[in-house]
Amino acid sequence: MILFGRDKEKTELDGVLHGARKGAGSAVMLWGDPGIGKTALLEYATAAADDFTVLSCRGTRMESGLAFAALHELLWPAADRIDALPAPQAAALHGALGHSGDAADRFLIGVATLTLLSELACAKPVLITVDKADLLDEPTAECLAFVVRRLRTEPVALLFTGHGDPAADGLWELLPGLEVTPLSDGDAGDLVRHDRPGADAESVRRTVRMAAGNPLALRELPSVDEGGAEPGESGERIPVGPLLRRAFGARTARLSPLAQTVLLVAAAEDLGDPHAVREAAAALGAGTAAWDEAVRSGLVLVADGRIRLRTALVAAVVYEEAPFARRQSVHRALARALHGSQGGDLRAWHLAAAADTADEEVAALLEHSARSGWTRGGYASAARALRRAAELSPVPADAARRLALGALAAWGDGQVATARELLDRADRLAEGDAVVRASEGLRGVIEFAHGDQERAHRLLLHATHAVAEPEQAVRLACLAVRAGWSGGSAERQAEALRRLEELGGEGAAAALLPLIKQWWGTGPGTGAPPPADEAFALLGSASWHLIPPAPLAVAWGAEQPLARAYQRELETLRRTGAVSALMLTVPQTATIDIVRGRWTQAAANAADTLRVAEEIGADHAASQCRNTLAWLAALRGDEGTVAELTAKTLELSVPRGVRALTAAAYWNRGMAALFAGRAPEALEVLLRLAEPGHRAAHATFALLAAADTVEAASSAGLCAAGADALRCLQEWARDTGAAWAVAAALRSAALLAEEGAEELFLAALSVPGAADHPFAHARTRLLYGEWLRRARRRTDARVQLAEAAETFQRLGATPLLERSLHEQELTGQRLRRAESYGTGGEPLLTPQEMRVARLGADGLTNREIAAQLLISPRTVGHHLANVFPKLGIVARAELARVDFDNGLRLLG
Repeated sequence: MILFGRDKEKTELDGVLHGARKGAGSAVMLWGDPGIGKTALLEYATAAADDFTVLSCRGTRMESGLAFAALHELLWPAADRIDALPAPQAAALHGALGHSGDAADRFLIGVATLTLLSELACAKPVLITVDKADLLDEPTAECLAFVVRRLRTEPVALLFTGHGDPAADGLWELLPGLEVTPLSDGDAGDLVRHDRPGADAESVRRTVRMAAGNPLALRELPSVDEGGAEPGESGERIPVGPLLRRAFGARTARLSPLAQTVLLVAAAEDLGDPHAVREAAAALGAGTAAWDEAVRSGLVLVADGRIRLRTALVAAVVYEEAPFARRQSVHRALARALHGSQGGDLRAWHLAAAADTADEEVAALLEHSARSGWTRGGYASAARALRRAAELSPVPADAARRLALGALAAWGDGQVATARELLDRADRLAEGDAVVRASEGLRGVIEFAHGDQERAHRLLLHATHAVAEPEQAVRLACLAVRAGWSGGSAERQAEALRRLEELGGEGAAAALLPLIKQWWGTGPGTGAPPPADEAFALLGSASWHLIPPAPLAVAWGAEQPLARAYQRELETLRRTGAVSALMLTVPQTATIDIVRGRWTQAAANAADTLRVAEEIGADHAASQCRNTLAWLAALRGDEGTVAELTAKTLELSVPRGVRALTAAAYWNRGMAALFAGRAPEALEVLLRLAEPGHRAAHATFALLAAADTVEAASSAGLCAAGADALRCLQEWARDTGAAWAVAAALRSAALLAEEGAEELFLAALSVPGAADHPFAHARTRLLYGEWLRRARRRTDARVQLAEAAETFQRLGATPLLERSLHEQELTGQRLRRAESYGTGGEPLLTPQEMRVARLGADGLTNREIAAQLLISPRTVGHHLANVFPKLGIVARAELARVDFDNGLRLLG
């Protein structure tokens, strides 16, 4: 293939292909003006990839509204391999491609596509070419964007073309862009002389000047008799776009009206289906003679059983320059040519393109198309179809209902602003609570997930009276309870619980209400909860939303039963493949992992979930992940990361009244200052958690941070300032018997005690279950060791300090490790720090390697691990190949012998 002046672009494409051959996948977006040569570069890459499996698709105007239309085109050569995927993935992909009626989660569809491509690449590398990416249907575009972000260890190359810089497009902003620029005059002249060997020098010069380096213009403009002076001689240069449009317009104008009809039908159909194009053209009077004329003109091409116009620009000119009345007749003819259910969705869009007034029949067809796409995971396409259906609805109530459904679809796609806009439009058309009912209380759900918690509480409670299904009313009331807790309002929490009681009625639901009320309480006198395993099983069987969030469960000392409950839920998610539901579980499990000492696992989970939350615009879930990462950063002494992450959290949470997130951010800042030795600063921050009316005031987090508050007050020499926090801890410990609270209350009392401190420290260390929180237990040892050192009992101090240092070193708690080592040195002990504790070294396993290894130790296969972590099985294998030599093992079965919580030691 001869490409003039494209050495740079060819080198770039050759590099992408070479990387894929070596197992390093990547993707590039070729972008530039129409006719600039992007498709020719795709053809070059395809020709150069003779040792690849090549899959291709292109975006089209008509199919841009049909869910997964382009993905169907892309994957049909590999459709026979879908059934070999893990069952949930196979079901999701079959559903997305319309092979079944199975509902599908869009992230699971992405995982399934990634797995399919990865396994296809086992035989030889895979090249995917996507022409006109800006015209892809949104679900396909989202699926491919998901794949692009996970290509690093795959022998897969993805090449896209588009008109705009991907850096300016939210979906493709992380995709490297390669701008295809105009040819130089020298290269342009070479192209013209190659195409027209007999052209004289003046003709070549004139063409080069007119075309401005655009290869399509260089090829097409010389064939048109401009009949006048060269553009630019009058002093004003005409842009290439209008010139090409005039050139193609002049060529089509020479054809007979019926031959022009053939062109218009092909342009409107846009897919190349010969049956539909020929039948529609015949219905409009264009017979064999018209077809022959159109083909002889060179503007219509018939190849490989498909009908195409010469270029995309020809199609655009033919379609856009045609009067609307002619386009109407063409779209109606195409709609009639689409028979049976196979073309139903496309038929609806052709009729919609022809409609210029309200039409209930067309609106109903679009709604049916939307519901079909929605079921298959095509939320964005469904939202688009429902918006258009609302525009065509003659009755305002029907329009409002369709807009409300469109909002639900947009919400499912993570398009929060679009969902709100559609709800606003629906409210202007409907009466009463019709929109609340049709949208299943969506406005309150959106407000809970992204907005102000007080308003969310109000909207959710109102929606419980409006929605039709009792189960939905219960779910909304549960969210209202969470909104009250999240906003730090005991009053709103209690109000939502009363509404939940009203909805509970009789029977099993009513029996759960005492459990719910007890678990959501954090005040004095709450009393000991029922057995946690039993309670979580009962609550989860009724509605997963009823189980309290992890910080509340930690306060009750029920994090271990909660972890088991979430483990059961994760096992269900693995079976059902509801990947997006992981957003509800992973931030909770990360909290539990931190208090249980599994920091590497927590960091990896939070980082990955943060990425997904940001992808779908789940602001509060993202902030929860940032708080988890900031908590770990505070424990590890990374104050810069604490400041960065908490600033982002507060930016989002404070204006929206999400006190749970605000309080967690304040707690993280307080811990960072405390562990860095700035006790007065830490105390100033931590006291705000219990200050009535403060933006960070929150009962649960004030309780969890009480021991830090007492330690900050003691270290700052302001013991009286910690008295309230100590009293809060002691009351909670007495009422609930939670091991962490009992130990923390005893430790805190020791710090403030004038006498009897040693007995309190020893009692704290001996609380049954206290060692299950290794960081907190090591802190008690450190504080006791410091007390012993000050009491000149150096030998005893060294024992406690050494135990504390070992735990801090294993966890990576650098500030307190350094403090422990310093205290040991103050006892007169000489330490060789690097040899004794390895300070400053890198963790043996990366966070992702740790997660893969843990799941492998649980007996999961590579495919099951990949599905859970949203990566490919090949990437799982890559990580395991790194893990085995690091751990000194040679077989997968040996992973079960690794003690992941205590230094990655091999058990006997």
